[in-house]
Amino acid sequence: MTRSIYTKEYKKAIERLKKARLEAGLKQVEVAKKLSKPQSYISKIEQGERRIDVTELKKIADIYKKPLDYFVK
Repeated sequence: MTRSIYTKEYKKAIERLKKARLEAGLKQVEVAKKLSKPQSYISKIEQGERRIDVTELKKIADIYKKPLDYFVK
């Protein structure tokens, strides 16, 4: 069974996360601060080194002012 972090769908979701952050005009450190996390947290998500769960995705979607389904369509 292929781990979800390596699927095309997961990679597309991560690309959308990064695109949404840039569209929001935010730096990784700014997003991390809003989440009370270190900058490396966002960096690892965007590099595909750290998995993101649905509750984390919801928080990030709110920060980026995007609907949740933007990242998973």
